[in-house]
Amino acid sequence: MKLTIGHLYPDMLNLYGDHGNIRCMEKRLAWRGIQAETKQFLAGEKIDFSRLDVVLLGGGADREQELVCRYLKKQVQEFRDYVEDGGVVLAVCGGYQLLGNYYKTERTTIEGLGILDIDTECGKERLTGNIVLRSPLFVNPIVGFENHGGRTFIGNYPPLGTVVWGHGNCDSSGEEGILYKNVIGTYLHGPLLPKNPEVCDYLLEAALKRKYGGVQKLQRLTDELEHEANRYIVNLQNRRISKCLIL
Repeated sequence: MKLTIGHLYPDMLNLYGDHGNIRCMEKRLAWRGIQAETKQFLAGEKIDFSRLDVVLLGGGADREQELVCRYLKKQVQEFRDYVEDGGVVLAVCGGYQLLGNYYKTERTTIEGLGILDIDTECGKERLTGNIVLRSPLFVNPIVGFENHGGRTFIGNYPPLGTVVWGHGNCDSSGEEGILYKNVIGTYLHGPLLPKNPEVCDYLLEAALKRKYGGVQKLQRLTDELEHEANRYIVNLQNRRISKCLIL
C-alpha cells in the first residue's frame, strides 16, 4: 500500500514548522510497512488533486496567505471536489482560515476559497499559548500551541475538540478547530501530529479507506515518547490551574 501526501506551498506557508506534520505521517506509515510519497507544490505550481491522498495546508502571514489564495482560486473547484469526495486535508492556522469565506483583518478583507462556510475576523489581541482539547473521537487529549489573531466562526460544523485550557476558535465558544468529512482545520501548531498520534492515525486511516476501501485499521504502535510529550503539556496546564486555584 502507498499514500501520496501533497504539501501545498511550503515555501510560503510554514511559519511554525508545520512540515513536521508531514514527517510524522511519513514515519508512522513507514513503521507499519506502508509506502509514503510526499509531493511539494511551490508557489504557482499546478496541483493534481486526483493523485493526492492527503493534503497539508500550513500557516503563513497575511500577505503569503493572500497570495496562496490567489493561486488556489485557479483550482478551487478541483480542491472542492477533492474535499467533497472524502479527500483528507489537514489545514493549520492560515490554511484553516483560507478554507473559509473570508478573513477580515484590521486593514482589509482577504477572500477565502469558500470550501467551508466559515468566517474569520481579526481580534484586538493575539491568542497565544499552550492549548488542551478533549474530543470524543480520541482517548487522549489533543495538545498544541496556538498563536493567532483571527477569530474563526464555524457555525453548525462540529469542532475538532472542546477547549479544556487555552483559547480556541474565538476565545468565547469553548471550541477549537473544525471537522468536515475528512478535513481537519485547526489553530494548533507544535507541530500538531507528533504530540497527537491518534489524530495522525485518524487522518491516515481515512486516506487508506478512501483509496483502498474496506475498514482500514492501522497496526498499533507503542507511542511512548509521543504520549509522554502529550502528557507534559497536559500536566503543565494542570499545574497552572492548581496554582491559580491556590492563589
